[in-house]
Amino acid sequence: MEQRSIEVGVLGATGVVGQHFVTRLSRHPWFKPVWLAASERSEGKAYRDAAPWRLAAPMPADAAARIVDGCVPGRGPKIVFSGLDASVAGEVEGAFAAAGHVVVSNARNFRMDPLVPLLIPEVNADHLAIIAEQQRVKGWPGLIVTNPNCSTVVLASALAPLRQFGLAKVIVTTMQAISGAGYPGVPSLDILGNVVPYIGGEEDKMEKETQKILGSDGGRVAHACVISAHTNRVPVLDGHTMTVSVEFANRVSPADVAQAMRAFRGRPQELGLPSAPVPAIEVMDEPNRPQPRLDADRGDGMTVSVGRVRECPVFHVKFVALAHNVVRGAAGAAILNAELMVAEGMV
Repeated sequence: MEQRSIEVGVLGATGVVGQHFVTRLSRHPWFKPVWLAASERSEGKAYRDAAPWRLAAPMPADAAARIVDGCVPGRGPKIVFSGLDASVAGEVEGAFAAAGHVVVSNARNFRMDPLVPLLIPEVNADHLAIIAEQQRVKGWPGLIVTNPNCSTVVLASALAPLRQFGLAKVIVTTMQAISGAGYPGVPSLDILGNVVPYIGGEEDKMEKETQKILGSDGGRVAHACVISAHTNRVPVLDGHTMTVSVEFANRVSPADVAQAMRAFRGRPQELGLPSAPVPAIEVMDEPNRPQPRLDADRGDGMTVSVGRVRECPVFHVKFVALAHNVVRGAAGAAILNAELMVAEGMV
């Protein structure tokens, strides 16, 4: 793997997604995290004192002693990863782009902006072409690129190889891990031994974000497939699982669907990017897979696992899909987006 040394920063570094950024960047062959930023209550503290550590992996030693800075545009390196909460991300990220930073965001605020790429590099790398127009229209010397909602990543990745068959209708039902709710997440008395059949805003995100990602003209022309999502929170720590039924323009066999998924490669695999999983989608033959406990960490958490590909008596084909929601659906996704932009000479 080619070695580079590109200084990067993290906005919202003390939160759970920020901690995943710090951990993954600390061992990255290209990116060197030299600047950590968070809210005023953390500013001026050592990272070890500002970030209540929530991950199983130990806090990286080089990050522990680093002094946390404020989220002030103009400070920090050119490339910043944003793990900010949506309540503040819109204003802060816009200000950083206006100050010349490349903002690689996990927040929802700019996802549906027609001038901001909503990127899964294996699926719609060509959508980066709208950045020049983004900078011209918004007057930003910097830029913003976003990754999708943690459940959208799984669905859109699984559907991408099937566009060749003419996607028409999709029904998806999710079983989403509690880590997707952040920390402290869902109260124990609400989730233990229970299923919560509502996650605010999640169904709308899955339906609209997927159409943008699979669409054309940088996502400004939404894909014509109709998507109906049911989202549920379940007592699983990590890994969003979903059952998907798909109708195509013409009948397609489960074998053709499975083969298309197995053969699927995107720009990250072609370029050999550090975070790119190989294969992009792992199709499993076991009748009881994928499972979050067994498969969420495949490909260092970046693999989308698919199983139980079979005929659907209502639509044409149905299957189960799974990915790690905090890695493939958050920090890892944003890092892969940055890798693609670096490899393509955009930053």
